[in-house]
Amino acid sequence: MITRRAAVGAGLVGVAALAATPLRAARFESGAKLKPGEFVWEPARSPEGPVVLIVSIPEQIVHVYRNGVEIGISSCSTGKPGHRTPTGVFTIL
Repeated sequence: MITRRAAVGAGLVGVAALAATPLRAARFESGAKLKPGEFVWEPARSPEGPVVLIVSIPEQIVHVYRNGVEIGISSCSTGKPGHRTPTGVFTIL
C-alpha cells in the first residue's frame, strides 16, 4: 500500500502505475482493513460516469464508486470526542 503523502510525491502517473498491481485489486474483494493513510485507487475499473463517495464511520473507510463500480477505498478519520461527524447525503461541488 502507498500513503497519500507518497502518492502526491509520485505524481498522478505514479499513482496509476502503483494502483494497477494485483495486490491492490485483491483489497477490494478481501475487505482487508486499511491502515491510516492507506488507499487503493483503480479508476480504470470504471473510466466514466457519476462518482459517489460513501463514508463508513464505524469502519473509518471511504468507498469511491464511479458508475456503480468501486474504484477506490481509503482510510479516513472522522470526528472526535465532543465533535461528532454529521451524517447524511451531501453534494460536493
